[in-house]
Amino acid sequence: MELWDAYNEAGEKLGFDLIRGEKIPDGVYHLVCEVVVQSPEGDILLMRRSWEKEVSPGRWEIGAGGSALKGESPLDGAGRELREETGIDAAGALQELYRITHREHHAIYYGYLLVTNWPREGIVLQEGETIAYRWVPREEFLLFYDEGLSIGSQRERLKEFVDSMRAL
Repeated sequence: MELWDAYNEAGEKLGFDLIRGEKIPDGVYHLVCEVVVQSPEGDILLMRRSWEKEVSPGRWEIGAGGSALKGESPLDGAGRELREETGIDAAGALQELYRITHREHHAIYYGYLLVTNWPREGIVLQEGETIAYRWVPREEFLLFYDEGLSIGSQRERLKEFVDSMRAL
């Protein structure tokens, strides 16, 4: 059983737990942490979701992510999810990209960027979560994004980041 802290829309803890898979009441949120991984050359890491995933099975997503567990800060949750899904240790190098509340998902999304020299062949897939990965150059990433090939709601959250990539 996976436990999450319950938050209000302002990001304040409400003092009770949520259980993954159970209905979240209106006006109550949990934290979701996402990490975009970029090489110093500008290549972006894409991860393919397991076919066992309930949401968007088999789809490619930008980086790694998931829900923060009870007691985790958004930054701690992002680092843990990144390690679990890719094997990458962010070692305190995450830069916040966005913080977005999504009422329909009952989630407060925290997005981070990690620019890293992590070895490209050093990605470790997490059984039941990820089944493949690929590093894509900037132009291929922008095409991937423009064609809507990533998970829809993630695409919306990354719009500002992608716009900044285009400006380079």
